[in-house]
Amino acid sequence: MKKLIVSAAAILALFMTQAQSIDKIISPRQVKKIEKNLSADNMEGRRTFTPGIAKASSYIETAFKKISLQTFNGAANYRQDFFMYESVTTAAAVSIDGKNVADSLVACFSYLPQLSFTEKSGLEVVSIKAGEKAYQQFSKYLHSKKNLLVLVDSSFGELLKMAKKMNKLTVSPDSNSVIFVITVSVAANFTINISNTITKKELNNVVGVLQGKSKPDEYVIFSAHYDHLGIGSPEEGMPHDTKDSIYNGANDDAAGTTAVIMLAKYFKKSNNNERTIIFTTFVAEELGGYGSQYFSKQMAPEKVMAMFNIEMIGTDSKWGLNSAYITGFDKSNMGPILQKNLKGSNFAFYADPYPEQQLFYRSDNATLARIGVPAHTISTSKMDNEPNYHKASDEIGTLDIVNMAAIIKAIAISSSSIVKGVDTPSRVDTSKLK
Repeated sequence: MKKLIVSAAAILALFMTQAQSIDKIISPRQVKKIEKNLSADNMEGRRTFTPGIAKASSYIETAFKKISLQTFNGAANYRQDFFMYESVTTAAAVSIDGKNVADSLVACFSYLPQLSFTEKSGLEVVSIKAGEKAYQQFSKYLHSKKNLLVLVDSSFGELLKMAKKMNKLTVSPDSNSVIFVITVSVAANFTINISNTITKKELNNVVGVLQGKSKPDEYVIFSAHYDHLGIGSPEEGMPHDTKDSIYNGANDDAAGTTAVIMLAKYFKKSNNNERTIIFTTFVAEELGGYGSQYFSKQMAPEKVMAMFNIEMIGTDSKWGLNSAYITGFDKSNMGPILQKNLKGSNFAFYADPYPEQQLFYRSDNATLARIGVPAHTISTSKMDNEPNYHKASDEIGTLDIVNMAAIIKAIAISSSSIVKGVDTPSRVDTSKLK
């Protein structure tokens, strides 16, 4: 009995020492400093392909350098550069069953500079009919590998307007084309001639590495996206006025990016990671998750033991302070591992309370999760009632910095057994993914 008491006392002393140490590294003052810089007006909302996103990237690169992280795969710097291709339609002549279709009723998604189709060209004709789930059908056809002519019922005029405004981007151009047209549900004969301007654009993730000691080929990833919506414009349905037109994205996702930087600082000072830790901030999440998709393709999935994606932790969760939820909680046993490591503290992780939103598939964890990696997003965002989400009012003054620091500390402590190689989360069963 005496030995048990001594052992318990030793464990308590260790926990208290760890708590005191982490409080010095992950403090509200340090969290506020980083968050304030990332969500400042001079970052201009960190929109992809703007000077604001370049400034944000430089800030994160400087932070990683100060922490003395290594670069990824021996790169010259922390930038993970890649290219995307933007397609803009400059001319369209569409005729269906002998009737010309106005340009305003046509939306083309293609990365070919010139398109020319008739009913004899192998262009498959499909439709989105009145009463159907239009947005689901739209997404299905948009990601098809076939060349499609999509006949859209006139009741979905707003859907086509949205399609025409979309950033038509891809990581690699290919030959499949999808043309959406507001018209009747039958097209026996048609001619389509479209011209597109294709522009190659450069962008980058920011990636830093903390080499593992005994298990350097096993990776744990901490991630967030550092882009946001930029400066509002009436054309995009975003308010633009002299009072406030900058979408600062303090919670979405400067908060997550702040967490990644703080966690890098903490684990570097702790110096006890047996597994290699990769800290990454993704670009172009708001445009479709392109940064995380590119990053994921550079990783051997069997080497990734866990991914902690951090998204919008600046406000309290539906359970109040000292709590957060984990998307896809039932997809692996990572959640129970984190809960176990927090036992005895006043912090709690919960399962995602918004399953109908399918958040597990909507954030930067999704690409790796779909190939079996226990990759989950940690968030506090109240998806049924988050008043500043995607609004110009998402500013640092709306965040609870003290609670945010507590969440970052909880992530650090709860992930410790995984980082040290003691625990390994189960893989996601890809056969059960939707």
